[in-house]
Amino acid sequence: MKAVFQLTALSVLLFAFLVSTTAMAQEKPASPHKGVKGKVGAATITIRYGSPYVKGRKIWGGLEPYGKVYRAGADSGTTLTTDKDIMVEGKSLKAGKYAFFVIPVEKGKWTVIFNKTAEQWGAFKYDEKQDALRVMVMPKAHAMTESLTYVITKGGFSMDWDKISIPVMIK
Repeated sequence: MKAVFQLTALSVLLFAFLVSTTAMAQEKPASPHKGVKGKVGAATITIRYGSPYVKGRKIWGGLEPYGKVYRAGADSGTTLTTDKDIMVEGKSLKAGKYAFFVIPVEKGKWTVIFNKTAEQWGAFKYDEKQDALRVMVMPKAHAMTESLTYVITKGGFSMDWDKISIPVMIK
């Protein structure tokens, strides 16, 4: 009888473990990690990022304050890789892998930054001296995008989140 009870208890524990593990695996991450890859002219552009959700929050000027460097994603910093030298908003950027940041402002052009220290956690140790390139871009009103999304087109890429799109032109 004791052996049957021990076997039953072990079976119950094993079943509970499997159910809890399956439930945890099915939970949606708070900011899923995503990537997008595409051709812009002769260059192949790859962007890797964490994709946070709006979740009813005020994003620009709220969760992400104006005038502060933003990692342009969630968790580890967003990276942009180009396999060829490119022109970003008319300025030269060498082939390589870069951390991608933006500095949002309430009105006017946003600063877009390509930083040589590609692997960073957020913008906590961001060092302006490591910037490979800074350009200014005008944000555009955009249909609501709940999850931060990057889109690569034949003319560049955009970062779309909330009701803002940040277009970056590449040649």
